[in-house]
Amino acid sequence: MDRYVCTICGHVYNPEKGESLQDIKPGVAFADLPADWACPICFASKDQFKKEE
Repeated sequence: MDRYVCTICGHVYNPEKGESLQDIKPGVAFADLPADWACPICFASKDQFKKEE
């Protein structure tokens, strides 16, 4: 699964780990996160993330 990086703070969403701070279990793809999901560090919106290359 692809990892996504916040262009504001550099936080990486890794679907293999999920987001323990937000109760998102491992295995949830970035595309499957809710539309109103935000970065747990800087609260940037989902559209501020780019696929890690």
